[in-house]
Amino acid sequence: MHEFFYLYDPLCGWCYGAVPAVVKLELVPSVVLHPLATGLFAGDGRTMTPDFAAYAWQNDQRIAQMTGQVFSEAYREKVLGDPKGRFDSTAATRAVTAVHLTEPSRELEALHRIQSLRYVDGRDNTDPAELLGALRDLGLDEAVALLEADDPVIAEAMERRRAMAQQLMAGLGIRGVPALVRLREGNKVSPVPNAVLFQDPGGLVENLGLPPEADEAIR
Repeated sequence: MHEFFYLYDPLCGWCYGAVPAVVKLELVPSVVLHPLATGLFAGDGRTMTPDFAAYAWQNDQRIAQMTGQVFSEAYREKVLGDPKGRFDSTAATRAVTAVHLTEPSRELEALHRIQSLRYVDGRDNTDPAELLGALRDLGLDEAVALLEADDPVIAEAMERRRAMAQQLMAGLGIRGVPALVRLREGNKVSPVPNAVLFQDPGGLVENLGLPPEADEAIR
C-alpha cells in the first residue's frame, strides 16, 4: 500500500491544475490519498483588484498550458472581473471540511466540483450559498446540514487540519500547495517533488515508485 497526504487549498490555481494527476492516483488500487485542506488562503481577505486579476489570469494561462485544465472566459469575466470579488478560501475550506467529517471518501470529489464551479462555470466559490448548492447537487446532504447549522465541529476540524498541514509543511520545508507527502511505515513522512503532480501518467508511476500495474490503472 502506498499512502500519501495531499495538501491543497480550494482557491489554489495550481491545485486545480493538479486535478488530472490526483484523479489518476485515486484510480490506483494500491494508493491511498489522505486529502488535507491547509487553509492556506482562508482569511486572506484580498479583494479582486484589476492588478491582482491580471496577475491571476496570467498565472492561470501558464497552468492551463502545462496541464490542459480549462480556465474559462466566464471565470475571467465573472470572477476575476468582479470588483466586489474576494480571494478568501474560508467558505470553501469549511465546505470540504464538512464533507470530510460526514463522507470523507468524497472529499476530493467535492473539492473538484468546487474548483470547477469557479474556473469552468465562472461562479463565486467564496460564496457560501454557491457552495451549499454545489454540495446539494452532489447529494452531500449531511455536509449541507452541518454547514447550515454552523456546527462548531467544522471550525474545530478546520483548525486541527490546518495545524497538521502547517506541521507537515514546516517540518518538510514545503512552502506551498499542492503538495504530496508520502506516509511511510512508523508514521514517517517525506516530501514528494511537486513536479510529479504535473507530469504524464508514466511519470507518476516512475517517480512515485508505484507498482508496474499502476501504469495501466491510470492511463
